[in-house]
Amino acid sequence: MVVAPTGGGKTVLFCNIVAELNVPTVLISHRQELVGQAALALNREQVPHGIISPAGIQRQIIQLEQELHGRSFYSPRAPVRVAGVDTLINHDTNDPWLRNVALVVQDEGHHVLAANKWGRAQSMFPGARGLFVTAHAVRADGRGLGRQADGLVDCLVVGPSGREIIDRGFLCDYRLITPPTDVHMTDDDIGASGDYKQERVRAVVHASKTIVGDVVTHYLRFAAGKLGITFAVDIESATEISAKYRAANVPAEIITAKTPLAVRGQLMRQFRARQILQLVSVDVLGEGVDVPAVEVVSMARPTASFQLYSQQFGRALRLMLTDQQNATWNNRTDTERLAEIAASVKPKAIIIDHVENYRHHGLPDVARQYSLDRAPRRSRRAPDDAIPLRYCINEDCFAAYEATLSACPHCGTPRPPPAKRSTPAEVDGNCLELDPAVLAAMRREQSKVDGPARIPVGADHVVTASIHKNHVARQDAQRELRRVMGVWAGWQKMQGRDEAETMRRFYFTFGRDSMSAQTLGAKDAAELQAAIERFLNEHNIIEATA
Repeated sequence: MVVAPTGGGKTVLFCNIVAELNVPTVLISHRQELVGQAALALNREQVPHGIISPAGIQRQIIQLEQELHGRSFYSPRAPVRVAGVDTLINHDTNDPWLRNVALVVQDEGHHVLAANKWGRAQSMFPGARGLFVTAHAVRADGRGLGRQADGLVDCLVVGPSGREIIDRGFLCDYRLITPPTDVHMTDDDIGASGDYKQERVRAVVHASKTIVGDVVTHYLRFAAGKLGITFAVDIESATEISAKYRAANVPAEIITAKTPLAVRGQLMRQFRARQILQLVSVDVLGEGVDVPAVEVVSMARPTASFQLYSQQFGRALRLMLTDQQNATWNNRTDTERLAEIAASVKPKAIIIDHVENYRHHGLPDVARQYSLDRAPRRSRRAPDDAIPLRYCINEDCFAAYEATLSACPHCGTPRPPPAKRSTPAEVDGNCLELDPAVLAAMRREQSKVDGPARIPVGADHVVTASIHKNHVARQDAQRELRRVMGVWAGWQKMQGRDEAETMRRFYFTFGRDSMSAQTLGAKDAAELQAAIERFLNEHNIIEATA
């Protein structure tokens, strides 16, 4: 399994592998638009290919190839074929081509489990190796993708994160806007699939008194005239949103999983020509679709699936470059690429999240840890050590930013003061904001650790020795803990973070505020010290010694 974020070049990657290996190959997709995209990618590379799909879909794909590339390399008996999984599993099992296939490429490979239809499709090729590509090696239902769990994967190859690709100038950076909303989902709304129950999502969205109007209002406020995709929950909602767009003189059309490929191709051409400014999508344009023209994504559909969230988010992150820039883009330095993006017609993508997906998942471009084993339920949410986000209260901004910051980095609006100050949780770990009496009590507790052992009056020698031994052990553990906390704090200072931000970041990263940490007993202090050292090691931070 190869993991690369949305826009990270997975289609180019596997098409090059197919061309270079030059062995009988099948490329399996699970939607008709993805079958068409795989065929178009092979056609662009002038690779002869068959198409295993209903006859009507075949004709539409061949027509698109001819329109876009001037020629179709379709060949029904070519050793390389693209296939829709539903058509493939009903394919003639006596076809000798099945036994000759040496490579099976499964797009959106996180779908593949040993016992589902993608796994059955893989088993049709007994002599083949598998290459599964995906943006993230996770499933909403938490099932494991490895052979030792529920899947077929033996080896996981993880490419650079979305943030690394953005910082090198191969994807566009973004501005995440998170307006207030009356659409709120909870973990109780999550079904067996790992995503929200569809009937519950529809009920919550349709009960909203603001979302349809807000989608259009905030598009006009933050992205007027830009090419956008709005992800809607169903046809009814999409119809309301598109009508509201058109009423505001924004050309909009609905696109669904049932939209014929030829019609979809026509809509995409109109979209790129800016004859349509908004495509309102129902269950399409999330996975595997390459639409570089997208400048803004509006989320009007809540999802508990990180995979779906990150794919919808990523629709807007592809660069908008001229043909001349594209021809030489790889030859430029990172600095040169970033400068050209900043000066381009799309210096940043705009993501408008109307349904609090960002609260559930965090940011999709951060580096993540993957496993081929089954995931515990809690890990289906944002990573435990992810910094939570808050949104700017300035209605002309509404940007999302890390909860560690004291002000919005986009407009400078200070974060609102905490409603309560009695516990570290209420101040996000910034002890400077604690109630003075609470802070004084915490400092008194810290002084007990740093002072001499407190021996009860009348204690015998054995009790005194035990208390003294435990106190010394606690002080020793605290000394080592505070040493690594100092290294961590120094690293934060080198990155330009002030004391308040450093305290909040410590709290969100390690789950404990920096004052309480200095009152821990020996065992807990040693465990926290080890956690901090692991974090520092992962980021290649070491303590300088004389």
